[in-house]
Amino acid sequence: MIIKVCGMREESNVREVEQLETDWMGFIFYPKSPRYVGERLAYIPERVKRVGVFVNEDIDRILTLAENNRLDILQLHGEESSDDCRVLKEKGFLVIKALGINSEKPFPSELTERYEESCDYFLFDTRTSLYGGSGKKFEWKILADYRGERPFLLSGGISPEDVEEVKAFSHPRCIGIDLNSGFEVSPALKDVQLLQRFIGVFR
Repeated sequence: MIIKVCGMREESNVREVEQLETDWMGFIFYPKSPRYVGERLAYIPERVKRVGVFVNEDIDRILTLAENNRLDILQLHGEESSDDCRVLKEKGFLVIKALGINSEKPFPSELTERYEESCDYFLFDTRTSLYGGSGKKFEWKILADYRGERPFLLSGGISPEDVEEVKAFSHPRCIGIDLNSGFEVSPALKDVQLLQRFIGVFR
């Protein structure tokens, strides 16, 4: 299972989390986020795949930031079109399209179908009125209605208390989990010991 730790920023914290058995590390390039990293990463980790998170950003700017920060994967968290995803894929990047899920409504199959051919992965998060993660969980059972071919990561308020629930979750297209605010001391600062214990369960 892919384990992605997102919302990283502080150099010493990035270095510590890099030493864990983490696969992907996410850096948020959205200025309105409390986890915004700025124009350049203070430290570029080598032992993980580097994921840049963007919200409705200009494509040329995404490409510039991706080159300057040696990003491997681009995660789009706004209203980006399938054409935007396709352009970035054609530039050689893996593309994650984040989609918000509302537990009170049917699974949005029309959305996943729209992006099915233009992205590499989906990230299913809790739908909110704001862009980015909410730190809250949605009802994961709704994902049983996802019939697409794209693999996905499970996101949305996963915390250390959710170990058994994550272990019990099963879907043929689920390839990983996204960890962020549930493991923080403060925005962008992760509790390394909490992460280590949680990740150890899945390794």
